[in-house]
Amino acid sequence: MSIKHDKSLGTKHKALRINLDRRIYGSFAEIGAGQDTAANFFKAGGASGTIAKTMSAYDMKFSDEIYGPEPSGRYVVESRLMKMIQHEYDLVEQRLAEKRGADSLFFAFANTVVALNYQKSNEGHGWLGLRFQLTPRAPYNDVVIHIKMLDNDSILQQQALGVIGVNLIYGCFFYHKSPETLLASLMDDLSADRIQIDMIRLQGPDFLHVDNRLMSLYLVKHGFTEVAMFGPDGQVLQPSEALYKKNILLLRGRLRPITNVHVDMLRNGLKQFKAEPDVDEKKVVMVAELTLQNLRGGDQDINEKDFLDRVDILISLGQTVMISNYHEYHRLVAFLAKTTRLKIGLVLGVPNLEYIFEESYYQNLPGGILESFSTLFSRNVKLFVYPTFKDGKISTCQNFVLPTNLQPLFNYLLCNDKIEDIRDYNEDNLRISTDRVLELIKRGEPGWEDKVPVEVAQMIKDKCLFGFPCVVFEPKQAAHIHQAVGNL
Repeated sequence: MSIKHDKSLGTKHKALRINLDRRIYGSFAEIGAGQDTAANFFKAGGASGTIAKTMSAYDMKFSDEIYGPEPSGRYVVESRLMKMIQHEYDLVEQRLAEKRGADSLFFAFANTVVALNYQKSNEGHGWLGLRFQLTPRAPYNDVVIHIKMLDNDSILQQQALGVIGVNLIYGCFFYHKSPETLLASLMDDLSADRIQIDMIRLQGPDFLHVDNRLMSLYLVKHGFTEVAMFGPDGQVLQPSEALYKKNILLLRGRLRPITNVHVDMLRNGLKQFKAEPDVDEKKVVMVAELTLQNLRGGDQDINEKDFLDRVDILISLGQTVMISNYHEYHRLVAFLAKTTRLKIGLVLGVPNLEYIFEESYYQNLPGGILESFSTLFSRNVKLFVYPTFKDGKISTCQNFVLPTNLQPLFNYLLCNDKIEDIRDYNEDNLRISTDRVLELIKRGEPGWEDKVPVEVAQMIKDKCLFGFPCVVFEPKQAAHIHQAVGNL
């Protein structure tokens, strides 16, 4: 549904419009960086029409007594946010349902954040959420986001937090019929150099039509974050938490579709990664990454169905999926290295290794390829290279040829265990071309089924994925065909 996004509305105007709507009524609970969201409603005027209660349980003991302790001992986590929202929403309903439940849209807004400390030695981030009704006495909906606060001043971070809090509440009540508009409105009066949103989840009876995997895609598409993630169950993940203290093994590719080559790369790459002396098997997480550039297919806009086709295949194989706007490998590694200090492995083919050593891609860096490699091949990163059939022979790291000026650099990385061949592989897979497989699928020609996992082939046929030409008959035509078959 097309909903007009009114970008001319400022934070004060949004808060005032909510305050003047006598139906919208609820409470605010804010921990960690002041109470700037509630303050915006007080400053706008008419706050008595909206605010039932505001509170801020800063002391950990007070917070635990109200919301219960966190098993992890951490307070800026999603589980704490959800406890806050549930507690405050339940109180609103218990105390006000009889008096004004028939005419009110109840809500509970909460955030738990950590702002920049006095020494400026930490990274500001936090969780925000709103539980709300869209019809009196109706079941509630939840919208939850995770943000990173990038201002280099705690006062500015608090101010930005207040703005996005108002945007969230306004978007939920006035843009809920268009989830992408709701998402876009979260950054009104803000910019990506102040706030990043790297996770969003919409759920409830009024969001049954929403696919949160697409919402994750929109975050990257709109430039609100560089990375979004979701798990094998399709549930959105907050990247930093999902990868926190993990050994990460990542496969980057178009994966359109995933073939036996990709499965072999992951299986054998994982085996060698786990064999590394500084890798803990219990902490390994495998990630299949799709870059925004690959999703666009050149300069075209993103094909959302094609995106979901790929995702459906990947999660059916139990993969955690990452969407990123990091075209360069060194930027991807820089992000991963911020989330974990443990070893990171990248699984790639020889063509991607050639790409990494292409000097022209680093012209925008003052230090050129060496500046890139200082990040890409940092202390805890290793490349696992799958061979490729090229020019009538198998190409591996052992016969990988580079220009004379780059060959010593490659030899250094190889000798110092930063690059390693994937040793166990199925040679038959090397002749599989993903592009050729896709062509056959689109034309409905046989011969592609044995080049993808059995379950993937069945799924492509059952769900008509990747342009597979499924035949759909009208009811009368289907009945005629059934009768004809019965007469044979």
